[in-house]
Amino acid sequence: MGLFSKDIVTFDDLFLHQLQDVYYAENQITKALPKMVDKTTVSALKQGFEMHLREAEGQIARLKRILDLLVEKAKAVTCPAIDGIIKEANEIADKVVLDAGLIASAQAVEHYEIARYGTLIAWANQVGRTDIAAILKETLDEEYATDDKLTAMATSSVNAKADAVTA
Repeated sequence: MGLFSKDIVTFDDLFLHQLQDVYYAENQITKALPKMVDKTTVSALKQGFEMHLREAEGQIARLKRILDLLVEKAKAVTCPAIDGIIKEANEIADKVVLDAGLIASAQAVEHYEIARYGTLIAWANQVGRTDIAAILKETLDEEYATDDKLTAMATSSVNAKADAVTA
């Protein structure tokens, strides 16, 4: 079911589609994070990626719980947006200024997730599912916290080290 397919007719269909989209995204992120852990040279960033991997696994469990509440099977719909962001992250990871690039890529993922979860919370509240909104809010808070930590690492040292690299 694509975003503009005839399968999406109601607001509930759209809500379910977005949940399945972010479910796919979280699963793809859990596959990408170990590669990022292996490539980083900054121990704090490595620990941050490892922590976010554990959080993403918990976020997948929350999404499964939400889909159970909606009496839906936990299935994913392909999300070309997250696939593109992860592809770009893999390309950047091979560059000389590796750690700054990894942070930038990780923040692109975080910003995508923040947008998705923020929308899903608004939609859950719109349809009167404050129980689901509360579960989604837990994840949104984690995404904001991760983004803040990445910004702090980038601005405190990683960007300056990358800027000092000369060809």
